[in-house]
Amino acid sequence: MRSSYSIQSHLLLLCGLISLTTQKDVPHAFRFPPSEAVDNVNPLIGNGGDSPNGSGGMIPSTSPPFAMTRWVAQTSENCVSVTPYNYTATSIHGFQATHQPAIWMGESGQVVISPGAGQVQPKFDNRGMSFTHENEVITASYYSVNMNAIEGGQISAEQSSTSRVGHLRFTFIDTRQPYVLVEATRASVLGSSDPHNLTYPQGSIFINPDTREISGNNPERQDFIIAPVSTPAKHWSGYFCARFDQPFASWGVSKNNTFFDGQTSGNGTLLSGYVSFSPEVVEVSVRIGVSFISVEQARKNLDMEVPDGNTLEDTATATRSAWAEKLELIKIKGASKDQLQTFYTAFFHTLQAYPYEQSEYGQYYSGYDDAVHQGISYTGYSNWDTFRAEWAWLILFAPDRIPGMVQSMLQDYKEGGRLPMWKNIIETNIMVATHADSLIAEAVLKGMAGFDLETAWEAVYSDATVPPVNDTTTVYFDRQENVDYEVRAGLTSVYEEKGWVADDIHSESASRTLDYSYDDFTVSVLAGLLNKSKEERFFRQRSLQNPFTIFNSLTGFMEARNASGAWAGPDNGWTEGDKWAYTFDVIHDTPGLIARKGGNATFVKFLDEHFDGGHNDHTNEPSHHIPYLYSLAGAASKSQSRIRQIAESNYNASVNGLSGNEDCGQMSAWYLFSALGFYPVNPVSGLYVVGSPFFDEVEIEFPLSNATSLKIIAEGAPSRPFVNSLTINSADILSPIISHNQILDGGRFEFIMSSRPQAWGSSTLNNTDLTNEQGKSPQYYIHGTP
Repeated sequence: MRSSYSIQSHLLLLCGLISLTTQKDVPHAFRFPPSEAVDNVNPLIGNGGDSPNGSGGMIPSTSPPFAMTRWVAQTSENCVSVTPYNYTATSIHGFQATHQPAIWMGESGQVVISPGAGQVQPKFDNRGMSFTHENEVITASYYSVNMNAIEGGQISAEQSSTSRVGHLRFTFIDTRQPYVLVEATRASVLGSSDPHNLTYPQGSIFINPDTREISGNNPERQDFIIAPVSTPAKHWSGYFCARFDQPFASWGVSKNNTFFDGQTSGNGTLLSGYVSFSPEVVEVSVRIGVSFISVEQARKNLDMEVPDGNTLEDTATATRSAWAEKLELIKIKGASKDQLQTFYTAFFHTLQAYPYEQSEYGQYYSGYDDAVHQGISYTGYSNWDTFRAEWAWLILFAPDRIPGMVQSMLQDYKEGGRLPMWKNIIETNIMVATHADSLIAEAVLKGMAGFDLETAWEAVYSDATVPPVNDTTTVYFDRQENVDYEVRAGLTSVYEEKGWVADDIHSESASRTLDYSYDDFTVSVLAGLLNKSKEERFFRQRSLQNPFTIFNSLTGFMEARNASGAWAGPDNGWTEGDKWAYTFDVIHDTPGLIARKGGNATFVKFLDEHFDGGHNDHTNEPSHHIPYLYSLAGAASKSQSRIRQIAESNYNASVNGLSGNEDCGQMSAWYLFSALGFYPVNPVSGLYVVGSPFFDEVEIEFPLSNATSLKIIAEGAPSRPFVNSLTINSADILSPIISHNQILDGGRFEFIMSSRPQAWGSSTLNNTDLTNEQGKSPQYYIHGTP
């Protein structure tokens, strides 16, 4: 994911050596239903790091899978490069309903609930209460903390949530008069290069003492400055309705840090509402419904998901049950406690909010045409990241969500004219290429249904053939403002005619060339599935030819080119990578790449130079498939060794347990697939490359009606990384490729593991030619059909 802004690191202190402090035990009432898998989720993994780039960017939020809103203790005022909670903090300033999908994206329409005692404190800096991690309980469905009240005593806060409702309970211990403040609007930071680059959104607040409610709206959307100019989402807002269980003793509004005691409504900037309770009140519960449609819809969401009479224990049990339903699909034997926490937290990460629900009981607000529609909608699509493995993971373990997620993209196309690249409420033009094409093609290839196939074809065909506005003159640099949809910038300027994106016209040209070529391949796959043979042939040919228009045979590396055809230099034109990572980025035609590099043996040597020279950067996605390429060149044992090294170096059960940004589940999806023993190098091939399973035994129950349970046996795997042999239901597998259908057919995958490199899948290392009798690599991998 994008991280090219200069870093605002004053809120993310050095924490490379920080280890997790022992927390309080989870109260008995919040352990139901029993689930070993959920107990092994540690939401703090990936929250540390010495900078935004070095952080996993995750937060210890409580919410069910794919929740519209995640609730989290607030230690920072979040913005692009800053999350609401960081482990290095020593004070809590409230509890935030966040819609920030990733650390490098902006916040949208949040609301903050801040308890206090004594003088009401609306300012963020003034309302922080000190705490220690020893006084926290952090789980997937329940959070609690004891805080030192500013004027003496303690405030205990407990939290859980549903998709659209936060549920909090505050206990005031030896404090002055208790109050709760609801912050509607704040100063909003735009970007991350300058924390003083602020706007002041104008919201509203309404206090109703009779119904014990505080409601209002917050139109903050930090990414509005990079949205396409044709889709400004002018009337978008986040709405909220907070309902308390205790009567109000007094109330008021704070506007621009000026108090208006007794006032029940207000509009403007730096806006909050506050209510105080009788000094005798010890415990206050509040439920907060949120909406992207209206205050009334927020109130309906509250009544639907956490109706009057539901306790915090009820809410937490429902959310824990939702996580148990998913995480219990996989059971592991032969893993250490740290490995279990790493695995199940990774599983948790992949299902948190990538993408997340935007619709509300059959209707949704669309910023593309500024209207409310009927249907299912999602947002938080980081397609450049997630097309690699996260989407394949969702197809296996959340298949019920895939039709709605695809249909949501098609609705974006119909309402805004384009499929999403990086949708955060609306499009943001972040990253490059049109990888929604890949998501749709993979979904169709793997049997997903329930969306409009003709609209799907129309949308991906448009991506591949319709250029952006002012295509020959707009650079589309990172987060460029005041431009329209980026989509395939450079499509008509050079790519269609010569096969590459020109570096002297567009930014990130070499990465675009390779990514567009892959997307062309995905369009050809979808065309084939829909019996559009003419289009299949056209896009297949373009996808196989164009990557090598930027292959410099003199250097052996991919290199950007100018419109004239002149080489632009080895360091130009890359997106979150360099010539090393991107020379390996022809995932749809690895055999063609191997041939360009001189064959299997030479290619394996080139891979060795890449890894041994320190060029592999697992913190960014373009490197994720590279260790698996050894297996496609007849050197599977080298894949197995590299995969284990990467897993051990980049993942663990500490607060710093992710070496780079999670990037909407992709970092975790790599680990999960690798731990099972296979990875989708080419997502639209329907095939997986075999690696090295991490555990003695894994049992999987797929939530698909046409799937059978799968048992993966790899006795001794924790200490034996090399594969001696593989059988699937007693049939010998002679090459390191398995199909999606073989996985869904289930049964028994049995690996015989070894502590030393083995000959299986490694004929290049044994000087044996793996190619078929025509001297070409197996066609089923090139053409992407299992």
